[in-house]
Amino acid sequence: MDRRVLEVARGAGRWPVVGGLARGLSHGGEHAALWLAAGTTAAALDPARRTAWLRGTALVAAAHLAGMGVKRVVRRPRPHPERYAPLVRTAGRHSFPSSHASSAAAAAVAFTVLHPPLRPVAVPAAAAMCLSRLVVGVHYPSDVAAGALLGAATAAAGRAWLRATPSGGTRG
Repeated sequence: MDRRVLEVARGAGRWPVVGGLARGLSHGGEHAALWLAAGTTAAALDPARRTAWLRGTALVAAAHLAGMGVKRVVRRPRPHPERYAPLVRTAGRHSFPSSHASSAAAAAVAFTVLHPPLRPVAVPAAAAMCLSRLVVGVHYPSDVAAGALLGAATAAAGRAWLRATPSGGTRG
């Protein structure tokens, strides 16, 4: 099943628009750059909740680092390049879990906790980031699912910290 879903998603990458969007998302997600930029931008634009936004951004970074750490332990090879012809270069040889998916899911959870009206943008953007890793042919679906679960769990574990006021109390 993992390989079949990857074949279908990777096949969609042959369409120029789909392949181009997936490559762009994959590049933007390298080392969680897109999500870290979004969090620090929100911190700059919302001085009243700057600390909370920076905490959310830290949770995104933590999820990304956790994904990289698990990757070093599991050491699952990426999909076979001759069979799936990747559309992007990768920073490493290991596939499980997807760090792109970890940071994307963490951002979707953390940023929507901080500002619920972001949900209609953040959740589809995170899903698109996750799907892009299949379209470009560098992860199996199980890599992406595990990364997304890791990222969502990391951000969910930090919910109370996100809601904490600088003086130590919590907001509604």
